[in-house]
Amino acid sequence: MAHMYILRCSDASYYVGSTRHLERRLEQHAAGAVRSYTSTRLPVELVYVEEYGRIDDAYAREKQVQGWSRRKREALISGETAKLARLSSRARRG
Repeated sequence: MAHMYILRCSDASYYVGSTRHLERRLEQHAAGAVRSYTSTRLPVELVYVEEYGRIDDAYAREKQVQGWSRRKREALISGETAKLARLSSRARRG
């Protein structure tokens, strides 16, 4: 099992990642053991997760979501799928 996840950092920014071992990865983030964006923005909170059968699918989704605007990520987190479509069409227009 693999996961794409979104963390909310202490500065209200978002971190998007993927992993095969979600619980272990979250523990690493929380401990500051991951040399990444999150290590200087602790504490972090898991706000969204998607499950995949393959890590390459989770990684592809991670890369997709990393390219999204903050508003689009927040629509995903809150489950507002109608907003996702609107935000995508707005981005294409301008």
